[in-house]
Amino acid sequence: MRLSDLGDKEIVNLSNGSRHGQLANAELLFEERNGKIKAILVPDYHGKMSFLGGKDFIQLPWSAIRKIGEDIIIFEVQDL
Repeated sequence: MRLSDLGDKEIVNLSNGSRHGQLANAELLFEERNGKIKAILVPDYHGKMSFLGGKDFIQLPWSAIRKIGEDIIIFEVQDL
């Protein structure tokens, strides 16, 4: 699967069913030494506003991803 194929997928937390937008609106953090994805930064529209484009980000570790389906990316994090 190519990175461009992930853009339209909705990001959902398995723990509580919360939706965090589409991957196209998120940022990816990469490991500098090997280029692997380290985490996804998803906009936190429900949190306080910041000077960075008017939104804060929630960092989702790549290890929290449980399933990448046709239309959805499911992750599991308890503390969001």
